[in-house]
Amino acid sequence: MKKKLTRWVAVFTALSLAVALGGCAGDKKGNPKDSITIGIPQDIEETLDPHDMVAAGTKEIFFNVFEGLVKPDADGNIVPAVASEIATSEDGLTYTFTIRDNVKFHDGTPVTAEDVKYSISKCADIEGGEPRISALLNVQSVDIVDENHVSVTLKQVDYDFLANIASVSAAIIPEHNDNPAVDAIGTGPYRYVSRTPLENVIFEKNDEYWGDKASIKNVTFKICANSDTIPMEFEGGSIDMMAHLTNAQRVQIPSERFDVMSGTMNLVQALYLNHNVEPFDNADVRKAMCYAIDKDAILAFVSDGEGVKIGSSMYPNFRKYYDDSLADAYPHDTEKAKELLKKAGYENGFTFEITVPSNYTQHVETATVLKEQLAEVGITANIKQVDWDTWLSDTYIGRNYDATVIGVDAAQLTASSLLSRFVSTADNNFTNYNSPAYDKAYDSALTELDPDMQTNEFKVCLQMLSDDAANVYIQDLPEFVALNRNYTGYEFYPVYVIDVAKIKPAN
Repeated sequence: MKKKLTRWVAVFTALSLAVALGGCAGDKKGNPKDSITIGIPQDIEETLDPHDMVAAGTKEIFFNVFEGLVKPDADGNIVPAVASEIATSEDGLTYTFTIRDNVKFHDGTPVTAEDVKYSISKCADIEGGEPRISALLNVQSVDIVDENHVSVTLKQVDYDFLANIASVSAAIIPEHNDNPAVDAIGTGPYRYVSRTPLENVIFEKNDEYWGDKASIKNVTFKICANSDTIPMEFEGGSIDMMAHLTNAQRVQIPSERFDVMSGTMNLVQALYLNHNVEPFDNADVRKAMCYAIDKDAILAFVSDGEGVKIGSSMYPNFRKYYDDSLADAYPHDTEKAKELLKKAGYENGFTFEITVPSNYTQHVETATVLKEQLAEVGITANIKQVDWDTWLSDTYIGRNYDATVIGVDAAQLTASSLLSRFVSTADNNFTNYNSPAYDKAYDSALTELDPDMQTNEFKVCLQMLSDDAANVYIQDLPEFVALNRNYTGYEFYPVYVIDVAKIKPAN
């Protein structure tokens, strides 16, 4: 693995682009602190309807535009948003929300009880079909109590209900918006202005926001799909901030002008396997692959040893559910891997393809290490890099792939947001995992009324995914964020969001 050579090539390439990118530094007009340009690694989805958004990167920035009745804060708490108060019935089945006074949509119209009923009913799809948020399948009815109150009644007690509606996917949007896929109208601290495909997305400050107003007036999200040029985007002044940087990018950021902060990405990075493709329908093959990889070597190569090893579909910031013992369930053991391959009938190995989105350097580098490690046990992995839109349409939605390296996030602060995708009938079960035992265990966890017992039931699900080697689990990647020293206030969240409203001029 010639990582040092790769880095020098990246530096040389970046230096050759310095002149071109440097010309962007003076593009801002007026007070530069009235605006900020934030780099993002891929374009947003075509739809601007929050209830239909799929990609984490899209929801990550539209956190600033859309709000639910409640939302998460940086400490992982669920706090009131469009609703100012929540009352729960004694039996725990009915939640009555008080609509906050003077909350307006970005088109200037007030939020009404009809808008709230429309939005939650649409997310839950209570009239039949599949809900846009699978956890809202439990919603029995949404009723207008009066012009200031809306009640939501559940079929059974769900202690995660508020967390389930705290995401962009459960945003309150106006009933009168006839085309939400094109007209993004929310209640958040920023309003959507425009997008130029493959170039940028533009937001502006919502001066009529009900809460603490944003400090920065204009926000441009610049698509930086070429990861090799990102350090020079900073050097040339064309971006002020970017999250999800690789370690190689981090060390090239000019430290005299930018602060680099570190955290974790809150992602489950794994080699995700399509269980409908041979030989990944064979548990012994999957276990052999788990034994074949060396997680420590992957972390060392991708991020100089930073990051946290994981062993199932849960990341460490979900402290309540996370089981760190699973990270070492399959210690690196090539002989054990070869034995299992022989048992499965693949003594001479096999060939498969790893599809990976090219704009995520961490995943490409991880795939590169996996290719070398799997070769040691006779497995040939060919890496296929694709653009993000292709990955989303063909791999995630179309499920047309052998295996893929990606990071899966939690849309809500609930165990179900990570674990529901492995239920055999789940729309987002892109790995086609099918285990009646897991389905039963997950259903048992959902229907458990005692919070402590429910936590234990979810841990059973995590143990099952590990025991079954559902995927080759690797790590929660380190999160590096670079921010121009002209700004301050960036906060890490336990979910995948960039809260621009917290950022403000340094002076």
